[in-house]
Amino acid sequence: MTIRFKHIVPGAVMALSLGMASCDVLDVTPIDPGTVMKVDANGLMNKCYANMAIAGQQGPDDGDCDVDGLDGGTTGFVRQLWNANELPTDEAMCCWGDDGISSFNFNQYTSSHPMLQGFYYRLYTGIDYCNHYLEKCADYDATMTAEARFLRAMYYYHLMDCFGNVPFTEVISSDCPKQIKRADLFKYIEKELLEIEPNLLEAEARTSSDKNYGRADKSAAWLLLARLYLNAEVYTGTAQWAKAKEYAEKVINSKHVLWTNGANGFSAYQMLFMGDNGESGASCEAILPVLQDGITTTSYGTTMFLMASCWKADMNTYGNYNTTEFWSGNRARKNLVDKFFPTSDAPNVETEIMTTEAGDDRALFYGKDRTLSITDPAEFTSGFSVAKYRNTYSTGGSAHATKFVDTDYFLMRSAEAYLIAAEADARTNGGTTSETGAKYINALRTRAHASTKASYSLQDILDERSRELYFEGFRRTDLVRYGQFAGMSDYKWEWKGGVQGGVNIDSHLNIFAIPYADMNANPNLVQNPGY
Repeated sequence: MTIRFKHIVPGAVMALSLGMASCDVLDVTPIDPGTVMKVDANGLMNKCYANMAIAGQQGPDDGDCDVDGLDGGTTGFVRQLWNANELPTDEAMCCWGDDGISSFNFNQYTSSHPMLQGFYYRLYTGIDYCNHYLEKCADYDATMTAEARFLRAMYYYHLMDCFGNVPFTEVISSDCPKQIKRADLFKYIEKELLEIEPNLLEAEARTSSDKNYGRADKSAAWLLLARLYLNAEVYTGTAQWAKAKEYAEKVINSKHVLWTNGANGFSAYQMLFMGDNGESGASCEAILPVLQDGITTTSYGTTMFLMASCWKADMNTYGNYNTTEFWSGNRARKNLVDKFFPTSDAPNVETEIMTTEAGDDRALFYGKDRTLSITDPAEFTSGFSVAKYRNTYSTGGSAHATKFVDTDYFLMRSAEAYLIAAEADARTNGGTTSETGAKYINALRTRAHASTKASYSLQDILDERSRELYFEGFRRTDLVRYGQFAGMSDYKWEWKGGVQGGVNIDSHLNIFAIPYADMNANPNLVQNPGY
């Protein structure tokens, strides 16, 4: 099966696939279980994947969205995964006035938050597609069935991580689903991943010219298991560090190796986030890429968002950005930049100078005509810009289009496994890495031409996760795991809790509220404490 996302599902499949998770709260017609329609297995499987990449059946400018009542930008999987896990943290702040942005920035979100509602329903839409595939096509192909179960488990993982106790269903039904406890959902996800792993594709490094590029293989199951076990204490109350390390090392020892070859003046790290990242060889690190190509697979909620929201036109002097879109919204909080400049303030320079000054290829900040601290949350140049995502080709070639971008989004990449293994190693070694754990951190730092050490503390590893994975949608989960997000914590960042110097926020904010619309529609649900 080849992954293609434009006009991929017949109308009959669409009718069967939408809105079954939450008692018709999406305002769709309930499905008659007796209805018999011919289902396109390949098309429906593509839709299970496309839920992460595009908003609906038509192009992003057509007002088309699979989630009724909300626009494609509000419900974009990558966009809202990013917003939920970056904007409430020490890494990012957005200057826009869109409904929901300031409450993310200042940790003031409630059950009526529109973007969290969009994310929640996008995840359940993906689960609906997977459930429908498994109901109608489970016998079609064993590997594709395993992939559908993987994607469903992944969507449930994000629901568990963000919303705690959530509605749960494995079937297509208009009945209101029961609520599952977070610890029980953990066990379900674990069981699913362990059962399907033998039937998934072999772990292979692929490029966009390979037939199976974009499909989940065994390494995707391993990495999601490693991530699950890394956060097991948060989700269940019981730590599972040894298992986290075990499955992370399966990824490390697979063919999904770190990309270490820079080209034509671009660092290896830069090439992971460029327009030809699916073709340049950098995709050897991509365990689950979300495909974009500027023409047939386009969205305002995937890498277009990650570029345009972070760039202003004055940054185009830094190479050829290769898109006409400059939305000037998201920028770095000082606390993120300080991770690269721990002993002195970062300079107000362009990106190519910034990385040299930092001694780290990953310091992809633009500081010219910017202030390091955010003194005005509504002003884009108050705070350093982030030039991590670009539509530039490492070969100097032209992008497919001048507006939408070609850059694939590496939702899962092997660098994460190195960080998980190192942290799990330190957690079982008195809080400091062994030689093995240090080796994993040093592999990432060597790739970035940064200095290395013989050992790393747990705080070192948390800081290294920020340096490696910033603006990739991990930070809230990491801070929660370390006890540095909500509740009584010594760690404050700019504008935490809506105060420039930062204040503690209540512990109930470690997870989000179940959207009020679902609470009203489903009598089986109990709201998370504090909301």
